[in-house]
Amino acid sequence: MPLRLDVKRKLLARSDRVKCVDLHPVDMWLLAALYNGNVHIWNYETQTLVKSFEVCDVPVRAAKFVPRKSWVVTGSDDMHIRIFNYNTLERVHQFEAHSDYLRSLVVHPTLPYVISSSDDMLVKMWDWDNKWAMKQSFEGHTHYVMQIAINPKDNNTFATASLDKTVKVWQFGSNVPNFTLEGHEKGVNCVDYYHGGEKPYIISGADDHLVKIWDYQNKTCVQTLDGHAQNVSSVCFHPELPLIITGSEDSTVRLWHANTYRLETTLNYGLERVWCIQAQKGANTVAIGYDEGSVTLKLGREEPAVSMDSSGKILWAKHSEIQQANLKTISAEESEAIQDGERLPLSVKDLGSSEIYPQTLAHSSNGRFVVACGDGEYIVYTAMALRNKDFGQGLEFVWAIDPNMFAVRESATNVKIKKNFKDHKSIRSDMSLEGISGGPLLALRSNNSLCFFDWETALLVRRIEITAKSIYWSDNGEMVAICGEEQFYVLRYKADAVNNATEVTEDGIEDAFEIIGEQIEVVKTGFWIGDCFIFTTALNRINYYVGGEIVTIAHVDRPLYLLGYMAKESRVYAVDKDLNVISYKLLLSVLEYQTAVMRRDFDTADKVLTTIPKEQRTRVAHFLEKQGFKKQALAVSQDPDHKFDLSVSLGDLKTAYDLALQMDSEEKWKALSQAATLKSDLHLAGECLGRAHDFGGLMLLATCAGSADLLKKLADKSAAAEAHNISFLSSLLLGDIDACLDKLIATGRLPEAAFLARTHAPSRVQSILELWKTKASSHSEKSSRKIGESLADPVKYENLFPGFNESLKREAFVREISKVAIPASARIPSAATRNIEQELEEAVASGAVSFTDEGACVLRGASRSTEQQLKAPAPPAAARQPSPVRQPSPVREPSPVREPSPVPDEEEEEEFGDDQQEVHVPANNDEEESFGTSKTPDVVLETSRPDIVPARGSAAPDLVSAPVQQDAPPQEFQDDAQWSDEDFGDADTGDLNMDDLNLDEED
Repeated sequence: MPLRLDVKRKLLARSDRVKCVDLHPVDMWLLAALYNGNVHIWNYETQTLVKSFEVCDVPVRAAKFVPRKSWVVTGSDDMHIRIFNYNTLERVHQFEAHSDYLRSLVVHPTLPYVISSSDDMLVKMWDWDNKWAMKQSFEGHTHYVMQIAINPKDNNTFATASLDKTVKVWQFGSNVPNFTLEGHEKGVNCVDYYHGGEKPYIISGADDHLVKIWDYQNKTCVQTLDGHAQNVSSVCFHPELPLIITGSEDSTVRLWHANTYRLETTLNYGLERVWCIQAQKGANTVAIGYDEGSVTLKLGREEPAVSMDSSGKILWAKHSEIQQANLKTISAEESEAIQDGERLPLSVKDLGSSEIYPQTLAHSSNGRFVVACGDGEYIVYTAMALRNKDFGQGLEFVWAIDPNMFAVRESATNVKIKKNFKDHKSIRSDMSLEGISGGPLLALRSNNSLCFFDWETALLVRRIEITAKSIYWSDNGEMVAICGEEQFYVLRYKADAVNNATEVTEDGIEDAFEIIGEQIEVVKTGFWIGDCFIFTTALNRINYYVGGEIVTIAHVDRPLYLLGYMAKESRVYAVDKDLNVISYKLLLSVLEYQTAVMRRDFDTADKVLTTIPKEQRTRVAHFLEKQGFKKQALAVSQDPDHKFDLSVSLGDLKTAYDLALQMDSEEKWKALSQAATLKSDLHLAGECLGRAHDFGGLMLLATCAGSADLLKKLADKSAAAEAHNISFLSSLLLGDIDACLDKLIATGRLPEAAFLARTHAPSRVQSILELWKTKASSHSEKSSRKIGESLADPVKYENLFPGFNESLKREAFVREISKVAIPASARIPSAATRNIEQELEEAVASGAVSFTDEGACVLRGASRSTEQQLKAPAPPAAARQPSPVRQPSPVREPSPVREPSPVPDEEEEEEFGDDQQEVHVPANNDEEESFGTSKTPDVVLETSRPDIVPARGSAAPDLVSAPVQQDAPPQEFQDDAQWSDEDFGDADTGDLNMDDLNLDEED
């Protein structure tokens, strides 16, 4: 039967004539040497030109990768060999190697040698470790030497093809050929060795249009392939497949079966003459060079023919050889030491050869039999001794759940079912089948539909309009994964509905399947463990699907093919294309727990949970969270970050606070502050913002609540953290102009400080101006312009600052009246209605205010007059006169403990009367008052400048306060220094509380 191979074109790159191609063993690179003197490197996966460089201005007839040196070595018609670094494109070396055109180059697989052949009829070997000295010259051909091939089974021998109609075999160290193969009638263009161990064959192609296969031990021609219509320019034994590839100047590439020598297929991509063919070892990639470009192909499937039974016995096929490995041969000590992704130390046993070239191997459900399918045939063997049990023609073979039943796809429309190795049923499809799949039901896949049939009756169970690549059934037959090109679907099979069905339509039984979920993932291989679907993806990940969610087990650096799962070892086993077996840890208890939760068997889930190690419980918690069981996930999780996120989403601020204390992360504190704000716990929000150093949030919170204490502390802490803008604005809102000026001076903002002082604190203008002059002069030392001299001092140049002395008095007046206490019920005039100049004139006229000779302001009876002023209605806008300089009402700094005032005499009592009030000052300037200890609410003030909030605990509010509602006092806050951990207690550190895991009582 013919060899069934899928041929997929990966790259078609048009260019000038391609004389030589090579494939990189690691990167997806195609190297093309062009007749115009250039070299191209293509990525055949992305179909992009990666690198291109010019070698010379004459044809480059040979080019090869040297991966271990990151080199490209080229040979051209100028008789030179050149070596380039393919990463930097730098030319490493060049030398003249021959006296005529170079025809071929090969790189020794292990030694530092490059062998070249030329039209000068010589073959030379070069040693790059010895400065590219010629190691040996081989002389014997009488015409051009067209190609060289090193024996893969003996790297000390090589063969050469020459236009003298011969193939010669040489050995290192000898100047004469070992022997010569003659038989072609015209010049020989190409030669290659067979890579398998069982056949000592050489293949050659010549200008007589023939391809000959030689036995180099008997020195005889064993087969001649006749089919090309022009000169045969390239031949190749595929290193992995039983395939011979030949190319000719008739523009065709022909694929021949290496065992039967049957012509399998002919390829013609319309790029004119074929000049070179290269097959990659360890892969199914083939590169072809044409007159008008190059092509890269993928032949067949790279997935190895391998299968593992439930006991851990693995069978695989290397070419036609069947080998066995057993996981049970790994000792317990070795098993414990195995790391995820490590190659397992398995001993391999040869079972024998198969009569066919197996493309797939598959065990029966009980592991007694194994089937090899390939070359259009199948053979059923006993798994232990590899004895034939059944055979026949078939394109594809699948097992049923019953180990004595199987199905064979004999053609594109006919499927035969066998039971006990005898014909049982036959299904003829009205559509062209692309494949079949086994399991509890027999699945027939076509281009646009999927049909499930019953094994016993061969009747249609359900037709689904979907394009499926593969079908995977769970062990109990309840779940099935249908995998397409870009996604997979999970369905539940309802066996009871099928057995009790009374109506069967042309599409089968409608209630046979129930859709569980759909995922956008490209599934390469997979299997089920309980209700968990384990699979590999096109992105080289090992995932499992459970409960509508995908969990990643591992990221790998190469394609892996799943073999199965061993519950005792709790490991998933996989194999790569080189038949290296690797494993990854996946606890059975975790899968059992997730399966129980999916089935809503919560009693079983609670029992299984106690057997899951703590380091795996966070994974379980993520699963519970995705299923909606957040409370249980919080109790199970061991990851503080995950627990914090869960507690915030659940609104459990106490637990979130305890976790935030442990992690002490600004990100966590900010998240908790947002959650606390949403729950109106502004007290907690304030502390979280403080711990997160979110000064902007703290300012918003303090101003909204009117907390002067919080603003004062915010000003200090933001200054320490060099958040100068926040610190300045906090002091400005508090009315502490002196602090604002100090901050501007400390940060070098002297011009701004001078203008602020001119407006709000004229008494400090002179000192700030001196600093400004000094700084300005220092910057203009080398300049003819003296900027500092142009700054005028208001004290020295009174004529330039009219009313400056009066502004000093108004400043002193405002500073004094800011100390006077005002009842919270007082109506405060707005900033727009105040006129400090008018207030001062009225106060002086009434005798309530006087000034000393030094300019200090003295208040007499200020309490009554001030209170009356506050209660008086605001004058109309037309009656208000603007003041030249409007002054703020700064809050004074806390003073030391003030001694009680002496008892006034009777005259003073009559003068002050009942209106005499005492200004309250905090007892200790260094001791911060705790938020919430004040007997009166804070007052949010409105000033003629920015809003000013009085100091917490002070009895001296600003005279320009905004109205305050007495029945709704603002919330008071406490910073992190006063927050008590006793309110919350420590986070739980013990083991799980099973009472918290009542999954069936989840809201």
